[in-house]
Amino acid sequence: MSRARAAVILAAGHGSRMASDIAKPLHELGGRTLLDWSLALADALGAERKVVVWGAHSPAVRDAAEAAGALAALQDPPQGTGHAVLQAREALEGFDGDVIVLYADTPLIQPATVERLLKALKQGAAAAVLGFDLDDPSHYGRLVMDEDGGLERIVEAREASKDELRIKLVNSGIMAARSDVLFSALSRVTNDNTRGEYYLTDVIGLARSDGLSCAAVNADAAEVLGVNDRSELAAAEAAFQSRARRLAMQAGATLVAPETVHFSCDTRLGRDVVVEPHVVFGLGVTVGDGARIKAFSHLEGAEVGNRAQIGPYARLRPGTKLGEGVKIGNFVETKKADIADGAKVNHLSYVGDASVGAGANIGAGVITCNYDGYTKSRTVIGEGAFIGSNCSLVAPVTIGPGAYTGSGGVITSDVPGDALAVARARQETKPGWAERFRRVMSARKAKS
Repeated sequence: MSRARAAVILAAGHGSRMASDIAKPLHELGGRTLLDWSLALADALGAERKVVVWGAHSPAVRDAAEAAGALAALQDPPQGTGHAVLQAREALEGFDGDVIVLYADTPLIQPATVERLLKALKQGAAAAVLGFDLDDPSHYGRLVMDEDGGLERIVEAREASKDELRIKLVNSGIMAARSDVLFSALSRVTNDNTRGEYYLTDVIGLARSDGLSCAAVNADAAEVLGVNDRSELAAAEAAFQSRARRLAMQAGATLVAPETVHFSCDTRLGRDVVVEPHVVFGLGVTVGDGARIKAFSHLEGAEVGNRAQIGPYARLRPGTKLGEGVKIGNFVETKKADIADGAKVNHLSYVGDASVGAGANIGAGVITCNYDGYTKSRTVIGEGAFIGSNCSLVAPVTIGPGAYTGSGGVITSDVPGDALAVARARQETKPGWAERFRRVMSARKAKS
């Protein structure tokens, strides 16, 4: 039977290298904050309690944690990673299970990797640490293994001997431990080290001194990439994008120029979707099977139906829902628009706060005038309706099924089904007017 799980997420650092007024855990990657990546990982692992440790300098981190349903524990002042985890003890009062220690600046770790740590606990380890190999370990703590392949201790680089500095297996910081072992050891950790801090890593040595076994689990170095400054944030974004593109193609989507396509954390593409170059997927986008997203389009908060065609240069804003076979053409913008099967909005139009019926045709330059400066109103276009080019539909207004509106009209009243609405001034032609105008104006200019 699986033991209960809890997650402690360390997010109390100052993040000064970010050179930002925004707390480091609240910077974004793939459209999601670094903190939210860690919370999502905890959820994926089935953590029944999530505790975010925050610092007094960043109450916004506390607010974000609580808004996401996590508990918040203050570390003030910061005195090291061991001290930080110890601040979560009260929030985990009465919890008996496995505790996973995560960091709000390592967004790329996969649930399957942490599951391997938890498997080590299930197999008898009291604590397990995620490590990775580096040819140049530099400032990373070293994982010192015993002759039987168990983890003996972790030594920080600044306190390591010359022999220990030669070790290539280093500490990622991610740890899983039995709750009783973790907090028993943390209560005995001292700050007798070069930095005067309470190290979480000392838990391993203390557990071993209690006669308990500990384990190290190897991970891909790219997966445990930490974010400490803007350059590392960009590197993590690039790593996420590379992984998202690879997964999309493995699932059956064609990316014509993968390196130019930008995904969000929740982008979902169906089978046989084709994505042309320079497409950006914001948060909340799903694309149905066989759809084609043409070049330089931007989609956010949109649901694209099977075999729809989007773009090029289209913008789908939040609340857009497109049915099967819908065509959204170049320089078209949609927002809160429900566009039914087979409808077409082919070029240079804005359709917002609207419902468009199946098979309707929206001509070039059509706009739904949905905002009067105070409120948004809705436009309803019936099935099979034909909206002439350069029409302005002043909401609230309904165009009935099969109705036509003449080009250039400003439609302010409902149009019955199968009717024709013409709302423009009658054309008047004045023979010779242009020639007389040019003659008068030329003379006036010459005189001046």
